[in-house]
Amino acid sequence: MARSHWLVKSEPGAYSWDDLVAEGKTEWDGVRNAQARNNLARMRTGDLVLFYHSVRERCVVGVARVVREAYPDPTIADPTIDEGRWVAVDIEPVKPLAEPVGLDAMRADPAFRSAPLLRQSRLSVVPFEKTQFERVLALGRTRLGR
Repeated sequence: MARSHWLVKSEPGAYSWDDLVAEGKTEWDGVRNAQARNNLARMRTGDLVLFYHSVRERCVVGVARVVREAYPDPTIADPTIDEGRWVAVDIEPVKPLAEPVGLDAMRADPAFRSAPLLRQSRLSVVPFEKTQFERVLALGRTRLGR
């Protein structure tokens, strides 16, 4: 089965790429948007994830990997009511980008014309086409080992 590609957003003041690197792995939880939740539920072990700093920075700063597929979000308020409604996945860092890739650079690049990041900017978890993922790596002057 082919690997999928994703982008997750986080405010660096709440949880940053450096936090992920320091911890070595994290639960990607607390998502409370149905479409973003559905995207989390579609993630598979081994899928690659662009880590995006939102708010002030607005740029992709690293690449992570899904290491555990969707499971009930441990931050749900009442598991008897919300069980299965909200999910989390676990991700681990793979590599920082040599150069962050800003939102403005993606907006200016035709390769991202159909990217959900630009069309649905409020979603915190979005799919990325393989070609778009590879374009981010190129813009970020980053190569992933095979």
